[in-house]
Amino acid sequence: MSRILVTGGSGFVASHCILQALAAGHEVRTTVRDPGRRKQLEAKLRQGGLGEGAALAFAVADLTADAGWAEATAGCDAVLHIASPFPASQPKNEEELILPAREGTLRVLRAARAAGVRRVVMTSSFGAIGYGHPPRTEPFTERDWTQVDSADVQPYVKSKTLAERAAWDFIADEGGDLELAVINPTGIFGPVLGPGLSGSVSIIKRMLEGRMPVAPRIYCGVVDVRDVADLHLRALAATAAAGQRYLAVAGPALSLLEVAAALKRGLGHAARKAPSHQLPDWLVRIAAWRSPAMKAMLPQLGKVRNASADKARRELGWIPRPAGEALAATGESLIRLGLVNG
Repeated sequence: MSRILVTGGSGFVASHCILQALAAGHEVRTTVRDPGRRKQLEAKLRQGGLGEGAALAFAVADLTADAGWAEATAGCDAVLHIASPFPASQPKNEEELILPAREGTLRVLRAARAAGVRRVVMTSSFGAIGYGHPPRTEPFTERDWTQVDSADVQPYVKSKTLAERAAWDFIADEGGDLELAVINPTGIFGPVLGPGLSGSVSIIKRMLEGRMPVAPRIYCGVVDVRDVADLHLRALAATAAAGQRYLAVAGPALSLLEVAAALKRGLGHAARKAPSHQLPDWLVRIAAWRSPAMKAMLPQLGKVRNASADKARRELGWIPRPAGEALAATGESLIRLGLVNG
């Protein structure tokens, strides 16, 4: 049994990591930015099966400040660093995302090193791997890195890339005995535990509510949040995972129209409002003149970025759920929790 710190406990991935770590017999401490959010997080975790008397403690710490991190990491054997800023909209200044992502990561790593933590498993993203490249048919692997100077790389993707780069540089230059492993998920779906939805899950909510009557020609990889949490714990336990990156994806990238079709297969009548037709690219370009959301889609239209999870399967024995199962579980949980309007 280990004592594990999970940063950003109220997040989608972090909450599932907490539940799986507790189920595996670990003691867990998790950070919240605001003490007032503790009750909301506890309600989420109870929704996921948290029982009374669980070995769970809380610490207050924010990625943008040093205060609290020494206390949060004290006595911990390992850290799952999952917290990262995610924008509701594209910021005018990309540094609003890049600085807290990069500096927050370094803040956690410094505190972990000072506390004598053995290993940090960091949640990065496929965004740090598969963007800014010329079109290609072969899947991306952990050897690839996003080219941040490319014109179509948006601030969030750049922030994830630069934060992960900074983490590896820190380990190489001043990490001491601290070990690092990194998980790079594609689009994360699966059962939600409460309000405060991720960007990927919000797409499913919009489809089920009929607020996406037609689907733009956008593609994404799919992975279930439960499998992402499982991969974090595998990377924490496996000796060979130190110094490694692991892509998390269930299979080939799906178009949003294929995502909608999977919802219809999995949920039947409940997914009747999901789109059945694809939006032509030229209409997206026209709409982009007035819609910032549509404008943000333009660099991604028609781009298929496949990724390979062979390394995680081979080295860590990781077996993800099929994409259709992950998508159906997303929709089912949104409906069950009353988070779908209409």
